[in-house]
Amino acid sequence: MLCWFTWRCLGMCALFCLGGCCDNVSSICGAHSPGDILIGVLSPCHSKVDTLHERTEPKGFNCTNFDLQSFVRTLAVIHTIDTINDSGFLPGVRLGYVVCDTCSHATKAVQIAQHLLSVNGSLSVQCDLADRVPVKAIIGARYSEVSITVARFLGLHLVPQISTTSSAEILSDKLRFPSFLRTIPSDVHQTRALARFMAHFDWNWVGVVSGDDDYGRAALLSFLQEAEKAQVCLAFHEVVPHYLDHADSERRIQEVAEQIRSSDARVILLILKDQLVVHLFQEAMKANVSRIWIASDAWSMSRNVAGMEGIDSVGDIFGLSFITGEIPGFEEYLRNLQPGPGATNTFIEEYKKLRFECIPELPQLLQQHNACLAEHPPALCSLPDSLLFKSPLACNLSEPQKANDDFLVQGVNLNLSYNERVATWAIAHALRELLQCNETFCSADNFPPWKLLRELKKVNFTVDNRRFYFDKSGNFLNGYHLIHWVKDGSNKRHFKVVGEYNLIERDVQIDRGDIDWGNTNNTAPESKCSQPCHPGYVKKVSNISCCYNCTECEEGTYSDVENMDTCLSCPNGTWSKRGWSKCQTRVETFFTWNEPYAIVLLTGTALGELLLFAILVVFLAGRKSPAVKVAGGWFCYVMIAGLAVSFASVVLFVGRPNVRICQARQTMYGLGFTLCLSCVLVKAFRTFLAFLFDLYRRHRLRKLYKPVAIIALATVGQGLVCLFWLLFDSPGMETSYEGLTAVLQCREGSPEGSQAGFGAMHSYVALLACVCLLLALKGRKVPQRYNDTGYIIFSVLIYLFVWVCFIPVYVTKIRQRSAVQASAILASNFGMVFCHFMPKCYMILCKKKAENSPEAYLERVRIFSITSVHSAFARRSQDSGMSSLGTATPRGSVDFSPARGSVCSTIKEEPQVSAPPPLLRRRTRRCSI
Repeated sequence: MLCWFTWRCLGMCALFCLGGCCDNVSSICGAHSPGDILIGVLSPCHSKVDTLHERTEPKGFNCTNFDLQSFVRTLAVIHTIDTINDSGFLPGVRLGYVVCDTCSHATKAVQIAQHLLSVNGSLSVQCDLADRVPVKAIIGARYSEVSITVARFLGLHLVPQISTTSSAEILSDKLRFPSFLRTIPSDVHQTRALARFMAHFDWNWVGVVSGDDDYGRAALLSFLQEAEKAQVCLAFHEVVPHYLDHADSERRIQEVAEQIRSSDARVILLILKDQLVVHLFQEAMKANVSRIWIASDAWSMSRNVAGMEGIDSVGDIFGLSFITGEIPGFEEYLRNLQPGPGATNTFIEEYKKLRFECIPELPQLLQQHNACLAEHPPALCSLPDSLLFKSPLACNLSEPQKANDDFLVQGVNLNLSYNERVATWAIAHALRELLQCNETFCSADNFPPWKLLRELKKVNFTVDNRRFYFDKSGNFLNGYHLIHWVKDGSNKRHFKVVGEYNLIERDVQIDRGDIDWGNTNNTAPESKCSQPCHPGYVKKVSNISCCYNCTECEEGTYSDVENMDTCLSCPNGTWSKRGWSKCQTRVETFFTWNEPYAIVLLTGTALGELLLFAILVVFLAGRKSPAVKVAGGWFCYVMIAGLAVSFASVVLFVGRPNVRICQARQTMYGLGFTLCLSCVLVKAFRTFLAFLFDLYRRHRLRKLYKPVAIIALATVGQGLVCLFWLLFDSPGMETSYEGLTAVLQCREGSPEGSQAGFGAMHSYVALLACVCLLLALKGRKVPQRYNDTGYIIFSVLIYLFVWVCFIPVYVTKIRQRSAVQASAILASNFGMVFCHFMPKCYMILCKKKAENSPEAYLERVRIFSITSVHSAFARRSQDSGMSSLGTATPRGSVDFSPARGSVCSTIKEEPQVSAPPPLLRRRTRRCSI
């Protein structure tokens, strides 16, 4: 009991010293109440220090601009302390308080902290004297700038400090601020919530205005980091002085207002205190600027801003507010506002003086204000400070200090003071654990503040059915409410909760139906650096990620949603054109039956086959005629068969291809045309031998003249080429893509091959054609009427010309390869038909029998042979110098038998010795035809 009495006397003496030991203490701590344990309160009941920039001596601070919201927050702490004392929550222990005005300035807050920790009017830094510090915990300060400064000082003695509004992220650092706690989340959550809220409405082009204090700088840095993650970009960033009485404050606010007016950003984030927001909105009203304003927690529920004249003209306002609630009995306390028993509260006295005390110039000032409103916008007609809180009944009250009304209840958002209630209860719960209180008694042992700090970090209590505790960083994790400032038609705003930010899920939940945008479709306005890229386009980002140009997706790619960064590739079997938002299945195409050119080719094929059939009939009918026998006899029918197969192959070049068709059409053409050309080779070789008058060479070459063997060997050679082609480099099907078209066609070789088999097959045919051409050129001096060598030469030249032209066209016209090759085949076939068969058909059908008889034929051959022999003999005699008599003359014989394919006329020359020129005796042997 002695210790308890000593400790109580020490507290009373300390409180007395705080109230009167220094000349300026009464102006620092304007409210106090005695108690066993003192709780300090740092509250900016005034928003600025007058003429601070002119301060050159360490004199007292002259605080001005009474702050109604901070005043009510202070009253919430006092009311909660009185409630705890009356409830007996700490049996035998009474809580006292000391409320000191920081005037929103960090330097003055340091002065206050010094006095709160002083003993007998002086401050000791010795650790053993720390137990005697009368103030065991401090609630405050309001602004992070002040809290950061004070927290460094209070951390020296580990005096617990609980802030209800300071949200700067740096204060979570327990190494630098070991005794700082707060009943709100860190700004790292607030800035993330702000960025997520902007991203929710696709606002990626925003302006930011922040203060130059520690809170503004830290919040800005944190917001920039979170905005980048949410793909939100800054259109501009402006900084204004945090201190209201700064010399450049007015100029900077005007410059910021002009920047906002000229910017195309429609969303502006204001990380400022409410007094600065009021000044900025006044400038915005003058410039007729309307934007979407996003409020930080510092002014998100400021009645001072919401009650501004003309506030509806600035645009929509949203803000984030800490989770709040009602304080039981607080409204009634404000309606009957009086200091408690034994308490002193100069702030209440100042408020009642501003509210109820009469001033002589009141009627005149009100009249001037009303006249200004009649001629100018509300932004140009601000009330003087002396009239901001003045009651209309001010000059009708006899005792202003005893007067009360509901002005504070109506003019201030009381829910914002809920965290003061929670902070005070947190201290009470920590004291209950530290003092080991039961239902009737608490230990009255003296304790240092650091022991209370230790218990505060461990508290876990329930208030109003809500669970509260501090995390390892000393923060509450109770989330945010999203507030919409709703227009109510009275040119003022009221607050409506339209969503919340969940700290665990890290995302905002917004009820869009609760937001009235005031347009026809009730859609959120846009704030973007660039218009969205529609499907089919992608963003081509410039230096700023939110600013971009829209470029079309290339062929084969697409984008199906807005603002894609890259185009997506079309999946297999699909394709897209340039700038498409989806892919389509490719349409398969090939050389179809109903194409006009295909019909032409098929018609030509049918005519060719019919023509061959007609020729076959004619040749069969005139099979015994010399024309048929000269044309080749039996192997004419082989030629017809080969050409029929070659014509038939053209049909396989039309229609949907497959592997078997691709293999069959090339093989049919190669073998069929080779068979035909081998017969032409036999004809050319026969004619060459028949009219070769070098008897020795003719005799040797006749051994090679085996028609059946030549035809068989030539055809078998081509068959081997085709066989190796099919085995090692077989033709197949390939699909080439041209936009939305899938072209199906044959590939004349394996995918990794070089079409060597295709080239070998055609080279083989070309080789046979060249041999035929050489033999025909050597034996071209035959009877004019039966000049087959001319037809052979012409048909081979047609073939060579067609296929030489075919090569470049085939290489360049990839899609028309089938049509090109089919055309070349038809041209080659018709060349053979018209050169080898049509003249003979004409001879059979149109010539007289006298001209087409064996006798007429033999007579022409005889005359031609005699003439040729004489010419040859004369040339040979001239060349060998045979001018004298008695020289032997050569003997030669020529056989020409069409049935056997050789000349069957024998010319015999007998030598005469006596007289030149030699007498030739001729003997002709009749041949059977």
